[in-house]
Amino acid sequence: MFKKILVPVDPAESGFATEALAKASQFARDYGSKIHLMAVCPEVQSFVASQLPEGWQKREFEETAKILDKIASDLDVPEGTVDVTVRMGSVYHEVIEEAEKANCDLVLMTSHKPGLSTYFIGSNAAHIVRHAPCSVMVLRS
Repeated sequence: MFKKILVPVDPAESGFATEALAKASQFARDYGSKIHLMAVCPEVQSFVASQLPEGWQKREFEETAKILDKIASDLDVPEGTVDVTVRMGSVYHEVIEEAEKANCDLVLMTSHKPGLSTYFIGSNAAHIVRHAPCSVMVLRS
């Protein structure tokens, strides 16, 4: 089965990843898969960043890592099964890069049902499905 599963989590909507986390946990228990949680902090334009307090980006990364650590500790998997990472950039680009960098063989994520704007612009999930270096499983609620 899958050896390393990348599960992207939006820290602002961590509940949205519940199904993906449950499925990844099931794979970890049943097949000994490792889970690689990741979150992406959005890039902030330099003008906006210059108006923010000093150290804001470091604090954002630390707070995001705490959220992922909490999610990881709540998963029903053997100790040492989960690791976390936080990146900055556009979601789909960072997920694709992290999947390759961390040697993941599955990206497991949830997706909203497509709306009209998704067909014209494209969602993060759609970009990841098209360009990921490994298998992608998209769960819909």
